[in-house]
Amino acid sequence: MKKKRNIVYSTNPNYDYDDENEEIETLAPKEQKLKVLIDRKQRKGKSVTIVTGFEGNDEDMKDLAKTLKSMCGVGGSAKNGEILIQGGFKDKIYSILIDKGYQQTKKVGG
Repeated sequence: MKKKRNIVYSTNPNYDYDDENEEIETLAPKEQKLKVLIDRKQRKGKSVTIVTGFEGNDEDMKDLAKTLKSMCGVGGSAKNGEILIQGGFKDKIYSILIDKGYQQTKKVGG
């Protein structure tokens, strides 16, 4: 059962709760506008490659993260709308995403 949020009390006996947070539909790869960047801030000098801009449900984002992690041979995670891959793999991840059909992917930063 889904948890109903932001409703405290309703005096209307006919009130029907509309769940605004229904399952998010994942856009096709060619419609995704992903950005790939490397971040070193607040990571004790270690590089992390970040993929942002994914529009879709968490399961599809985690599947993409799993593919990227396995193709780079490193660890990582997918949370808060971002895919984090350990290490500086910006060029490799960019080429993997282009090969997988994410044609609107861009590299950010130097």
